[in-house]
Amino acid sequence: MFQLLLAVIYLAFISLGLPDSLLGSAWPAMYQELSVPVSYAGGISMIIAVGTVISSLQSDRLTGRYGTGKVTAFSVLMTAAALFGFSVSHSYAALCL
Repeated sequence: MFQLLLAVIYLAFISLGLPDSLLGSAWPAMYQELSVPVSYAGGISMIIAVGTVISSLQSDRLTGRYGTGKVTAFSVLMTAAALFGFSVSHSYAALCL
């Protein structure tokens, strides 16, 4: 049972932290397709940073209300949705959303 719990914690940690570094490695290919300057990566990075701060400030309240499992599952689901949104967006404005 302990190994299963450890594996779930590890997968949640990796899946929640992956998109933070993904933009830096994907942007050299993305900005050409979106026809925007390289510097526009800063705007996307700031949106991600603001979202991180807001979620950090709300995490204690949400964990107390819904429990750790539901909050983690919803966070992983939202991360997957954001990555899917990155993969299907064809404009900078859609990428910002």
